[in-house]
Amino acid sequence: MMKIVVSSKNPVKINSALLGFQSMFSEEQFEIVGVSVPSGVPDQPLGDEQTLLGAMNRMNGILTLGEADYYVGIEGGVEHVGNDVEVFAWVVVRGPDGRVGKARTGMFLLPKKLVELVRQGVELGTASDMIFDESNSKQKGGTVGALTSGAIDRTAYYHHAVILALLPFKNPDLY
Repeated sequence: MMKIVVSSKNPVKINSALLGFQSMFSEEQFEIVGVSVPSGVPDQPLGDEQTLLGAMNRMNGILTLGEADYYVGIEGGVEHVGNDVEVFAWVVVRGPDGRVGKARTGMFLLPKKLVELVRQGVELGTASDMIFDESNSKQKGGTVGALTSGAIDRTAYYHHAVILALLPFKNPDLY
């Protein structure tokens, strides 16, 4: 049985990590645990570098919390580009040999009402809850789920990035 520790108790992050591992290692059985650790970056990371650092910090923060085969850090962030705000996330995975895989989700633009709130310093999950009259959407479909009417929820959004972060472990001779 392969043990995975995810650096969050958010069911979206835990489920997306599990789905990613199941997609890449379908012959395996998994035990997955979520542990809350700080990101070391602001609640709303700004920019690619800060968001990647948050994912790395989360992954590093769970390394000492017990024996596992894989450690997963996921961090969502935003980037201010001109009048737009882009949304994305980083996934970082550390394997049993110390190798690290990284991948970034696709990016999407926020609509104007959300841009206004995020530019005022409101964290995206909170802003999304305000605009879409939801509660705790970060642990459900998220902003991407609300904007796509559920065509892509937050779990699916992270799922592909988890798969891509696992490439070095699926193809160890190439990395």
